[in-house]
Amino acid sequence: MKPALRIIATFLILFLCGEGVAQDVYKLWEGQEKPYYKENNLKEYEKVSSFDVVCAYDITEPTLTVYKAEGENSRRAVILLPGGGYELVAIYHEGHDLARVLAKQGITTGVLKYRLPRKESSDQPQWVPLADTRRALKLLRTHSEKYGFERDKLGVMGFSAGSHLATVASLWKSDDEAENPNFSGLIYGVTDLNAENRKWLEESLYHRRLTDAEVAQNTLLDLVSNATPPAFLVHAYDDDVCNVRESTLYAEKCVEHQVPVEMHLFPKGGHGFGMGRKEDGTAQWVQLFVNWLKANI
Repeated sequence: MKPALRIIATFLILFLCGEGVAQDVYKLWEGQEKPYYKENNLKEYEKVSSFDVVCAYDITEPTLTVYKAEGENSRRAVILLPGGGYELVAIYHEGHDLARVLAKQGITTGVLKYRLPRKESSDQPQWVPLADTRRALKLLRTHSEKYGFERDKLGVMGFSAGSHLATVASLWKSDDEAENPNFSGLIYGVTDLNAENRKWLEESLYHRRLTDAEVAQNTLLDLVSNATPPAFLVHAYDDDVCNVRESTLYAEKCVEHQVPVEMHLFPKGGHGFGMGRKEDGTAQWVQLFVNWLKANI
C-alpha cells in the first residue's frame, strides 16, 4: 500500500474504532510556561515511519489523551509512553491502539504525546521528555475522581525509548510525589548503560557527551532499590534493537531488592511489536499485563 493510502486507512480505522470510546485531550502546559522550551520553527506532522506505522514528528506541544475505563472500572490507571528512539513518537501503534483496548478492560489509560528532545526547541533537551511525563502524571492524578481511579494506582508503561523514559521516571524520584508512578510497564526497553546505549543517549537525548555525574545518573540498574515501583516487563529473545538482557537485568535487580516484578519473554517477535501478533505469540502480553495489574496493584 502506498504511504498516502496507508495513512488514510489508518485514520479511518482509528475513527471507526474510536466510536463510543470516551476520550479527553489535555494540553499539558496550558496556562503555564513550558519548561526547557525555546522559540522555534518546528511544525508537528505525521507520516509513515520506516517501521511502517504512522508516527508523530517534531512535537513541541505535548498532550495527554485520556480514555476513560469502560464497564467495570478497576480503579487503576496507566499512562502510555510510545517509543521512537527520541526521534519520533509511535503514537498509534504503541499509544492510542492499546489505550482503547485497556479502557475496555476497565483501566483508565492516558496516551502521552511528549515533546521530542530537539536542540531547535530546547537548550536542555535531555530534560524535556521527563518533564512532560511528570506533568502528565500530576495532571491525571488531579482528575482521579472524574475518571474513577485511585491516586496511588497510577503508573507508566513505555515502549523502547518510551520504556527508557518510564524507567527514568520510576528511578529518578521527584520531590513532588504526585509526579512519581506507582508501577511501571517496560516493553522491550532500555535499562543498561552499555557503550551502544550511551552513544544513543548522547546523540538523541543529550546531544552532547555525558558528564561523569550524568553517567552515574544514567546507570539505571544501579539505581534500583526497595523503593522502586513494581514492574511488568515484556521482551523478545530475537530483538536486535534492544537486547533481551535489558529486561532480564532489570528483573534481576528488582528481585535483588525485593521489588515485585513479572516478566514475559517470547522466543520471536523482534522489536517494536506493539500489542503483539498472534502468529508469534506476542499478542498474549496485553492480557497478561491486565491480569498482573488487577492482581498486584
